[in-house]
Amino acid sequence: MPSSRLLALLGLLMLCKGQEETGSGESCDNFTDLNLSHCFMGTSLYVRLLLYTRSNLDCGREINHRRLASQPLLNLSRPTAFVIHGYRPTGAPPIWINHIVHLLAEQEDLNVIVVDWNKGAANLNYFTAVTYTREAAYNLTGFIMKMEEEGASLSSIHLIGVSLGAHLAGFIGANLKGKIGRITGLDPAGPMFTSATPEERLDPTDAMFVDVLHTDMDSFGLRGAHGHIDFYANGGVDQPGCPKTIFAGKSYFVCDHQRSVFLYLCSLNRTCSLTGYPCSSYSDFLEGRCLQCEAFRPASCPLLGYDLGPWRETLLRLRQTKAFFSTTATLPYRKMSYRVDMVTWNQYLRWGVVYIRLHSGRNFTEARTDHQLLRFEQYTSTRLLAQFDEELQHVHKISMRISTGNVIGPRYKIRLLRIRFTPLERPLRPLMCRFDIIMEENMEVAFRPLPCNSRL
Repeated sequence: MPSSRLLALLGLLMLCKGQEETGSGESCDNFTDLNLSHCFMGTSLYVRLLLYTRSNLDCGREINHRRLASQPLLNLSRPTAFVIHGYRPTGAPPIWINHIVHLLAEQEDLNVIVVDWNKGAANLNYFTAVTYTREAAYNLTGFIMKMEEEGASLSSIHLIGVSLGAHLAGFIGANLKGKIGRITGLDPAGPMFTSATPEERLDPTDAMFVDVLHTDMDSFGLRGAHGHIDFYANGGVDQPGCPKTIFAGKSYFVCDHQRSVFLYLCSLNRTCSLTGYPCSSYSDFLEGRCLQCEAFRPASCPLLGYDLGPWRETLLRLRQTKAFFSTTATLPYRKMSYRVDMVTWNQYLRWGVVYIRLHSGRNFTEARTDHQLLRFEQYTSTRLLAQFDEELQHVHKISMRISTGNVIGPRYKIRLLRIRFTPLERPLRPLMCRFDIIMEENMEVAFRPLPCNSRL
């Protein structure tokens, strides 16, 4: 492993390569915009750092790497977030750059530095871009060491890496012996990293705290767990609303992978809340086995996003945590989740799936627990997770159907001694209950929910 002094020298040499002084005028420095011709010919690595603060959110300033003091907007007493993009096969700037800059600035008073390594990432040969991640990491390592020399604290630095940029962030963290405050990996790239050792990819030792979001593990994303907490949206594969056939064109290839960025942007918006439920697998989560979050009391289940402070100590103690959640296909992505507990009393053993509708006036939303067959037998407690695409403020009626697949012969009755609905993301809302319901298989039954401390 190269010494710290050598790393700094290598980094500064690469940072200076092709660098031009930023003028004192009012012109803005924009992200490098390339096209397919550059990608066909191939690009050589050239890293630019664009600084944004609350005073210049719409006008980036390219940092002079050799003289940090010459950039008056760069206040090293503030926390600094580096945003690192990934592979750019078309050479176009990421469409989400301006959004993430503004949303990060809303979290706290930050230096937001956009790492523009489009020259290097824009190559039709993906393997060339992968090779450049190591060089770019030395580049940024030298710059961050210069920041530290000028008074910045490594613990106040947050690297946010997308796809290939997540591994680039990990390499920087490893170069700095894991002293970086935090690394966030948004669907770390899978190709060329699937069989990599921890030293060859992002891993929890690369920073004091590492959080990862997975959305495309069966294609462009990396399988497994690689942070102190790994969030898996919809199990980490096949995001709702993304095309299922190649006839959709480019979107078929990139939609699942890009969803990680849009979910993270959504989480930075204070009106969007995505709760992750610690669990061993997505199937266990869907079956309602992981909805308590006892390890995180008195805090609730961890939320995806920028502020993981309430859960950080617990997550560091647990070392590696997997957290699962489901989303809708569109903004604000959040589903309304209920834990449904039923006590059944029926003479014959039946297997089936449950369909639940919540009604509010003429509006309704439906949840289908058709990923598993539930067992209904005499005096048995059954728990399931019901997730609804819409949030209804006042539920006036609930309708249910238990589908057993029985299409011939008599319909058997299923008696529910009690059914209780517990809202998971809205703990201040009252629990809804109903007692002693007779259901006929494959037939819908509607009822008015009651407070759980009352009986008919």
